[in-house]
Amino acid sequence: MNLVTFGNIEAGVTLATDKHGYEHVLVVAKVTFTIKDDGTCAPSDEQQPLVYADEFYSEPGFSAVKYETDFALFKPKTDVLLNGSAYAPGSKPATRVTVSLQVGKMVKSFNVVGNRYWKRGLMSVSPTPPEPFTVMPITYENAFGGVDDTHKDPAKHRTYLLNHVGKGYYTNTDLALMDGKPLPNTEEINNPITKPDGKYKPMAFGVVGRAWQPRASYAGTYDQQWLDEHYPFLPPDFDNRYFQAAPEDQWCEHLRGGEAVRLVNLTPEGKMAFRLPVFEVPVKLIYRSHNEELRNILDTVIIEPDKRRCILTWRGSTRLKEKPNFLYEIWVGAPSKARLRALETGKRYIKWADLHELSEEI
Repeated sequence: MNLVTFGNIEAGVTLATDKHGYEHVLVVAKVTFTIKDDGTCAPSDEQQPLVYADEFYSEPGFSAVKYETDFALFKPKTDVLLNGSAYAPGSKPATRVTVSLQVGKMVKSFNVVGNRYWKRGLMSVSPTPPEPFTVMPITYENAFGGVDDTHKDPAKHRTYLLNHVGKGYYTNTDLALMDGKPLPNTEEINNPITKPDGKYKPMAFGVVGRAWQPRASYAGTYDQQWLDEHYPFLPPDFDNRYFQAAPEDQWCEHLRGGEAVRLVNLTPEGKMAFRLPVFEVPVKLIYRSHNEELRNILDTVIIEPDKRRCILTWRGSTRLKEKPNFLYEIWVGAPSKARLRALETGKRYIKWADLHELSEEI
């Protein structure tokens, strides 16, 4: 399969297998846009490349994923993700700031709090007063969760299943071991974190780990029956929601572009407003016997306000009904009229640059 892109688009193609064992042609297209001061977006001069393997904030397995691989087979919803920081209004140090992300009908808000620590008391621990801050990174490392490995017996070590890389979570009853340990910097509005063994929702805008709950529950059942009857394919109870990288409260019905975006306290200016770009990414599959238009869906939006950019990803797939070598070429983007005319008439398309090279060879 030969992949041809037209315009400032990053694109990739692969073969993927669904839970029924059917093979699909998967085409992914990504475009990076610059957010302009007037609230519009324009394709960036520098396009972000496709992500072929998860990229982490720091050490893999011990930090959150910043960019997940682009090659998921299908996302039932659009993931809205944001990589950024909280900013105190007017750059004046604050102990608590409420941040908000709105894309279309989806709205998510939570509190960002200055550094705090568990302080030992007579019968329990309690949070110290928050320290003032002007900028605070919003990541799952700064959200509630983590691993409690303070107990001498490894069998009693515990992991917060909703966020393996966070902080503030402890089940050990030894108060001395918790004394001075950091609390998270994010928490739900009207649900402050007061107990180290509480059941709090980790608050962030980024990628949820594949092994975290509730995402892991969508992966299906991998037991002896699966080994005997379905291996190496996905289990029958695999749910495509597993491919969703965003927190569930950041899933949207598939976006189309043009939706309003509003950010509060996620930029030094305090507020940012713009609209997602309306952008068409046509995909054509050219078989040896016929051509097909592939329907693709805008299913991932990454907003990075500190870099004044947003990254949009479209995905399309179709079940492979013929041998892969019968799929001659895949076009992503809008081809020229001359190229379309050559395809329609069954003629070879030759660019002027190709003619120049041929003349030099002659």
